[in-house]
Amino acid sequence: MDKIKLAVVFGTRPEAIKMAPVILQMKKYPEYIDPCIIVTAQHRQMLDQVLELFGIIPDYDLDIMSERQTLFDINCKALAGLREVFEKASPDMALVHGDTTTTFAGALAAFYSRICVGHVEAGLRTGNRYSPFPEEMNRRLTGALAELHFAPTDTARDNLLRENIPDKAIFVTGNTVIDALQMTVKKDYVFSDEKIQKIIDEGKKIILLTTHRRENLGEPLRQVYRAVARILKEHEDVCIVFPVHKNPLVKDAAQEELAGIERTLLAEPLDYEPFVNLMARAYIVISDSGGVQEEAPSLGKPVLVLRNTTERPEAVEAGTVKLTGLSFENVYTDTKKLLCDEGFYKKMAGAINPYGDGEAARRIIQAILYQKGFIDKAPECFCIKDKNTV
Repeated sequence: MDKIKLAVVFGTRPEAIKMAPVILQMKKYPEYIDPCIIVTAQHRQMLDQVLELFGIIPDYDLDIMSERQTLFDINCKALAGLREVFEKASPDMALVHGDTTTTFAGALAAFYSRICVGHVEAGLRTGNRYSPFPEEMNRRLTGALAELHFAPTDTARDNLLRENIPDKAIFVTGNTVIDALQMTVKKDYVFSDEKIQKIIDEGKKIILLTTHRRENLGEPLRQVYRAVARILKEHEDVCIVFPVHKNPLVKDAAQEELAGIERTLLAEPLDYEPFVNLMARAYIVISDSGGVQEEAPSLGKPVLVLRNTTERPEAVEAGTVKLTGLSFENVYTDTKKLLCDEGFYKKMAGAINPYGDGEAARRIIQAILYQKGFIDKAPECFCIKDKNTV
């Protein structure tokens, strides 16, 4: 039987992080798989540092990123570039990940080229097409185009079944972000940023704060920043480390609300490796990120999510994540409770991580090989057995 030519399409840092374990796993089956790595570079610098970290060299780089690019720009340039690549490379299957504009464009371009689409991290849903925007619709549209669906959890699988996706096309694998995390977090990690290392050495309780979502810009973010500023004034054993997103609306609000407040470090955005190692040393994580909702529970860190909805309800149900929203009162109250109520903190920190066991990439590749007839047995489904921590 001929090898399967397997294209992996991604364009942002989160996609690269979560697809890196899949790419590394592909290389373990040279007798079956001819890999083809395609990046749109929807993000450029942030993408490149992940490629370097995991030693991944793309076969095709569309380099589409431009200043002030819109969703229209990304989609049009990615579609046009992928059409040319698919015509030249002729892959048998295209793997896309998650919910970015590159994800949707990759799935659509593959469909137009009559190439089978596999969707990694399939089935996440909030039920609100505008929250998160545009990610929710990117996921739904990609799901409609995909033929193989690699759902990270049983909840994601159930979402797909409700959308009439055939059960035989769904594989519950766990999330590849846990695979990547286990490769990257190190107990003896030393930060190149001396300010961060100094905070680690001082032994204070670190609150790691991240914000970037479009729907939260403006007054909602200012409410969050004012709440953590009040926490700092009331708790001398606490410090904030805030890698500030490069979006000017985030930077300006952060400067105006938090700059100059004692025990606050407004840092440049961190590369993946130092970021997850900082998360491993944090006491509390406050974030509007989707990926952080998966990563922090694996590290035993309570997460306050700065959103009103989430497509990742499993950790909320498990108790390690709380949907706090963006009001001053909610952020302040939930943070203070974690700092002052030891029982509440231990309950969140000790909750079972529902997202993976470090074997998701293996299951994905084995599922593809099984579907294509290279191996006789489908991979086992991921299931939550015990507390999974890195």
